[in-house]
Amino acid sequence: MTFDDLGLEPNILKAVHEAGYTTPTPIQIAAIPEALKGRDVLGIAQTGTGKTASFTLPMIQRLAKGRARARMPRTLVLCPTRELAAQVSENFEKYGKYHKLTMALLIGGVSFGDQDIKLTRGVDVLIATPGRLLDHFERGKLLLTGIEVMVVDEADRMLDMGFIPDIERIFKLTPMTRQTLFFSATMPPEIQRITDAFLHNPARVEVARQATTAATITQQIVRVPSTDDRLKRMTLRKLLDMETVRNGIIFCNRKSTVDVVAKSLQTHGYNARPIHGDLPQSYRTETIEKFRSGEVTFIIASDVAARGLDIPDVSHVFNYDAPFHPEDYVHR
Repeated sequence: MTFDDLGLEPNILKAVHEAGYTTPTPIQIAAIPEALKGRDVLGIAQTGTGKTASFTLPMIQRLAKGRARARMPRTLVLCPTRELAAQVSENFEKYGKYHKLTMALLIGGVSFGDQDIKLTRGVDVLIATPGRLLDHFERGKLLLTGIEVMVVDEADRMLDMGFIPDIERIFKLTPMTRQTLFFSATMPPEIQRITDAFLHNPARVEVARQATTAATITQQIVRVPSTDDRLKRMTLRKLLDMETVRNGIIFCNRKSTVDVVAKSLQTHGYNARPIHGDLPQSYRTETIEKFRSGEVTFIIASDVAARGLDIPDVSHVFNYDAPFHPEDYVHR
């Protein structure tokens, strides 16, 4: 099957082909036709399965008809982190290049003023983290009564971050007639409760088998006493000095550990930078871009800050701390 078989219009197909894609992934094959019919979709899929395109492509097709009104966005995409929101916005730009869509990105670290101007003019696509969206709503800067399509991406991560009350509130602020596209890697009871309450007869699309690492990845374990932090950092430096290590992402469970490990590596002359939710958005974006371009060799990251980031050509991933959940090991 190719993208041409999914019911997408020629201008979208042209953008998809120019982006270098010809064969849709299983989640795209299952979700796109259902979304194009206007059905609610419950997609159970891990990061890296192509799920972002499975909602952006049908949304672009729907948005080709109609116009945005002042302060009333037509569609809404909720993401757990700033980085994921920024990546979704890149997807809309890439696949919607032949459509004159207007878009606003409501994330921390981006000035209120710039986004207010866009919202006042009216936007087709509003991409936001829950907290920033509600900030704008409470300031009277936008109305959610014109939402035609609402997307919730990485719902299980939203649960981990304590966003579920915000998500429920946002659902209640949007029209009952909206189409909902809801994606989660797992379906814990709280997420099931939300989907039961707010999705209407959804097409359930499940491509996530039991989380497993890709067969192309070589895995090794290095035993170090967990109580000896200094020895742990020294062992990490020895691993980074191996000839096969071209670059890498080093995962820690806590923001404080991210900072300590980053500072230690910098002190010992390594080209390393931290990334976690307490750092300014401008710094985080710059760090990711520098890592992509090769200006930064090592990123030390928390799971939340790095979840879903699309960074090609990474030679090594280091679990400085063992993750709390098996799924996080796979995501890393």
